[in-house]
Amino acid sequence: MTRRLLLSYLSLAVLLLLCLEIPLGFVYSRGERERVTNMAKDEAESVSAYASLALSMGGRAGEDLPGRVSRCAERIDGKVVIVDRSGALVTSSHTLSAAETQGLAARPGIAAALRGTATQDVRTSTIGGVQYLSVAAPIAHGSYKQGAVWITLPTQMVHARVHHVWLLLALGGLAALTAVAVIGFAIARWTGRPIRELELATHELADGGPSTPVAITKGPPEVRSLAATFNRTAARLEHLLASQRAFAGEASHQLKTPLAALRLRLENLESDIALHARGNLTAAITETDRLARMVEGLLAMARLDESAAVREQVDLDRVCAERHRAWAPMFEQHGVQLVLLGDYGGPVLALPGAVEQILDNLLSNSLRVSPRYSTVSIDLRRPETHERRFGHRPAGPARVELHVTDEGPGMTEEQRRRAFDRFWRAPDAPKGGTGLGLALVQRLAHASGGDVLLRPAASASGGLDAVVRLPPVVGAVGAPAVPPRPLESAVQRVF
Repeated sequence: MTRRLLLSYLSLAVLLLLCLEIPLGFVYSRGERERVTNMAKDEAESVSAYASLALSMGGRAGEDLPGRVSRCAERIDGKVVIVDRSGALVTSSHTLSAAETQGLAARPGIAAALRGTATQDVRTSTIGGVQYLSVAAPIAHGSYKQGAVWITLPTQMVHARVHHVWLLLALGGLAALTAVAVIGFAIARWTGRPIRELELATHELADGGPSTPVAITKGPPEVRSLAATFNRTAARLEHLLASQRAFAGEASHQLKTPLAALRLRLENLESDIALHARGNLTAAITETDRLARMVEGLLAMARLDESAAVREQVDLDRVCAERHRAWAPMFEQHGVQLVLLGDYGGPVLALPGAVEQILDNLLSNSLRVSPRYSTVSIDLRRPETHERRFGHRPAGPARVELHVTDEGPGMTEEQRRRAFDRFWRAPDAPKGGTGLGLALVQRLAHASGGDVLLRPAASASGGLDAVVRLPPVVGAVGAPAVPPRPLESAVQRVF
């Protein structure tokens, strides 16, 4: 904002200076030309009058004519030539060659003056200064033409004066622009200071910092009104976030207790229910468990929506190794092999606990759809390794890819597009799901600066490949947190 205000001030100042200084420069140039021309004409008339008197009276006046001509030429720093009525040289302030003397009568100015017409020849340069000036005046005594006076003036002095004035105008313009820049910068800083305070407060609020009120006593009225509106909005937003945090914390406890009590009461009814009705009791307990998981998912998403946690460095290899050790026994109970393979992932940027929740949800979904004696793999891939392997560099920013691949029934293209919608479940999905797992995975990935997508698995038996891409820590170095994982472990099976 400061730069734009300063640029507007300077633009107006430049336009004003151009409108004032350029006409002033041309007016001075024209005035200087007219002054020099009038001076030459006055000198020519004065010399012509004296020459007329000297030529008509002769005697001492005629003898003083060369001295008068020399003094005139010295005074105007020019040249004076007097010719008689036939064009012959009478006297001159400077020495002329024979050719110049013979050609005097042929000069246009002298020829016109001999006919009784005073002339002047003025040629101007591109900036209005006089480039060449000559004046010719007739010498007459009554109606009797006695000759002509021809005066030429040098132009260097006129050029110097005009150029000096243009230089002064340019320096004055630069000085004025400098003053406008200094004053304009101070005004722009004063005008933009409340805006910068609002910007800083907005960034702090967006980053999850405290909503510090902005002073509303600075700047123009519009800025003060904007600051007051921002303070009200920030206070209301902080109140809403505090209310949401309180609800998430209280609801987590208040909803878990009645659901646990309901499940316990349903289990206690088992001994009093007839054998043919125990199927309904089991279904009711299953739905209670599903409701508890749904409540947990909703609360997790609510906490994610209201939290403004800062991303931190996460050791992706260590997290994958820990979740592999935690989930492997459960996979073995269902006859499914869980393997860990791929490259060294290294540190990535993610929300605290986000990678663990992403893996837990993806592994839970994979276990639910995987048939017995199949394999679920956790595969890490760094972009640099695959660039060297396949000889190309993918478009866009580099990401560390976390693949969770199963050998289940997979999904159609339409199902993969809708899989991240809340509460959506595939028509043939196993019972017990809530439809919130993949939605939570997507929110966690986006909040961590990455993304997630679903695509068909590359194996011949089908399945689904869930790909989570996370931003790596730039410039991070270090040894792998886990030993390199052999690729041949991907083909291990439990039979």
